[in-house]
Formats: sequence, C-alpha cells, structure tokens
Amino acid sequence: MLLTTLYIIGITAEGMSGALAAGRHNMDWFGVVFIACVTAIGGGSIRDVLFGHYPLTWVAHPEYLALVCFAAILTTKIPYFVGRFERTFLVLDAMGLAVFSVIGARVGLDLHPSGAMAVTGAVITGVFGGILRDIFCARIPLVFQKELYASISLLVGSLYVVCDFVSVRYFEINQNLIIIVCLFVGFVARLVAIRYHLGLPTFRYTPKK
Repeated sequence: MLLTTLYIIGITAEGMSGALAAGRHNMDWFGVVFIACVTAIGGGSIRDVLFGHYPLTWVAHPEYLALVCFAAILTTKIPYFVGRFERTFLVLDAMGLAVFSVIGARVGLDLHPSGAMAVTGAVITGVFGGILRDIFCARIPLVFQKELYASISLLVGSLYVVCDFVSVRYFEINQNLIIIVCLFVGFVARLVAIRYHLGLPTFRYTPKK
C-alpha cells in the first residue's frame, strides 16, 4: 500500500514535469501527453519488456495511464503555477526515483534469482523515463550530465537486494521495513546530491586541430 501510494504520487509528478518539458519545445497536446507518459511510465515499461513481465503495469492498471494523461493536460492549463513549485517537484522526483528503483528491484528479484538482474531492473525503472523524455525532446539526457541520479538508483537497488538476501538467508526482516529503509536512503542521497551538486567525474575531450 505504501509503495502504491508513493508510486501514484511519483508518476503524477513525473507526468507533470514531462508536460513542462514538452511545453518548452512548443509541442501540441498529443506531444505533451506522449512525453508525460514516456517520462512517468517509460522506465517501467522498458523493464517489463526486457524482463518479460506481462502485462505491462499500465496495461494491468490503465487508471495509472489515465492519471498521467490528466496530469499532463492539467499542466497545460496551469504551467506557470506548476513551474513555480520547481523545488517541490525536485523533492517529489527524488522520492519517485527511490520508489521506482525499489519497485524495479522487486520485479527483478521476482523474475530472476540473480541480484544483478534486480539491480539492473532498479536502474532501468528509475532513470529510463527521463532518458526517453530528453531524447524525444532532442537534448542530451540530464542523467548523463548533472547531479548523481543513476548512481542513486544503483545504490537503492543494491541495498534492497542485500537486505532481501539477509532476510532470506539469515534472519527474517519485515518487508515494509526493508522498503522504508531503501526509500529513506535513496531519498536522502538524492537530496544531498542536489544540495551539494554532487556528480560523477566528467570526461572532456577536445580534439587538436
């Protein structure tokens, strides 16, 4: 129930941020809705296709798709109001990243015994929506340029796998407790990365003329 509630909040916030990105490129309503959906549920859809996890989440629960579409259209009516709460959306995005990563890790563990696949599922779910959004908006994905993002998803996925392994092999840990710990770590780590502009080393290459 906790994950479901946070997931709904996450896809709504991601859908609205995707709609704003589409608006910055003067897209029509179809483009706005498409970019919003790609941003909100694209990562989970790619994960499900790669892992053979059917039906896709939004196919099994079309109300999620309807919610994202509604959020996108609503954003076109109040873009400046939504834009004023950019910091709020950064916080919601941080929570969404943690939630999507935990869900991706759980799906990976359910389908594959390999912890590596679970971590892969976490990263795909957490970051690929934003990557697709930026590709469709003809820009270099922000996840490749700015503060730690994919690394946070990797951290959350790895932590979830370790906690699940300990729970299964050594002593039982309440599943809700594992989820809460992973969400807290991912959420705080992302906010710290934003606050202090933490990122991976960049590679700069300028060919000699």
